[in-house]
Amino acid sequence: MTKKERVYQAIQHKNADIVPYHVFFTIPALEKTQKYYNDIDLESKIGNHLLCLNPFLPFKEIKKGYFRDEFGVVWNKSIDEDIGNPENCVIQSKADLDELVMPTIKDDARFNDFKTLIKKNNDQFVLCDFGFSLFERAWTMRGMENVLCDMACDGKFIETFLDRLLEWDLNMMDYIVKYDVDGIFFGDDWGQQQGLIMGPAHWRKYIKPRIAKLYARAGQHEKMVFIHSCGDIEEILPDLIEAGVDVLNPFQPEAFDIYKIKKSYGDKISFFGGMSTQKVLPFGSPEDVRKETRKLLKEIGNNGGYIFSPAHSIPKDVSVENMVAMLEVLQNQR
Repeated sequence: MTKKERVYQAIQHKNADIVPYHVFFTIPALEKTQKYYNDIDLESKIGNHLLCLNPFLPFKEIKKGYFRDEFGVVWNKSIDEDIGNPENCVIQSKADLDELVMPTIKDDARFNDFKTLIKKNNDQFVLCDFGFSLFERAWTMRGMENVLCDMACDGKFIETFLDRLLEWDLNMMDYIVKYDVDGIFFGDDWGQQQGLIMGPAHWRKYIKPRIAKLYARAGQHEKMVFIHSCGDIEEILPDLIEAGVDVLNPFQPEAFDIYKIKKSYGDKISFFGGMSTQKVLPFGSPEDVRKETRKLLKEIGNNGGYIFSPAHSIPKDVSVENMVAMLEVLQNQR
């Protein structure tokens, strides 16, 4: 079977010849693993099943360690070079929102490499990474505290803001679906270690109706809907299934009981993730990692509905021995 076929089998809740997998690294973790294998092209050789394409324009460095994204947000990457922390507040008032000019979508630089990469990697499942799709985009532009206060105290303002973002997202979707992608990976962290950041009532009022429109647009073009939301979002899993989600990531074992979740919802939605990045990978032994990897492949992977992955990009504090232990099990499933 090709990697693409395995992923489709998983989404259809069927067993494949092996459980499909994909391993994301933070920059330091990747560099450490490349050094161990003495291979700068390691990522292309570990057997990852997904080809992840990014339609967003690169950040522009404005000074050492600081970068501005296309929405005007300045990111401090002096400590965390992978994501960083927002430093400014683009939308401080209604006037700012009235004057907001969204980035131009019709920019060839967004999609320059799509056709070439898809053709070159035609055995992989092609996933367009639509990160920071709604709530995350809003709080990075306005500030987390302000967005949460808006939900509690100024519903008209936050709805207007989210609708502006949704309109841009839908326009972007119209460009993405022209390419031969298999799925769209929407990023929008709603969870914390226990429960939703904004609570289920506000999520259902402000977030759900808008993401449902996004996911429906993908479904209309027969693209699989993947979503990434860290944290404990168990209470809205039925809502996500109703909204048309095919695959949930990162499926965090520290946030909820992944075995119970698979048993309860495994016939309605597929899962992508599952390997602990808070406990087993950073603090377990190589043998602990091997055991946990095998257990996830066997138990969560049974009857399909699963793409193995660390619950988040492998952090820099994971030992190279543990990363190698996991990769060896994945690469030798037969």
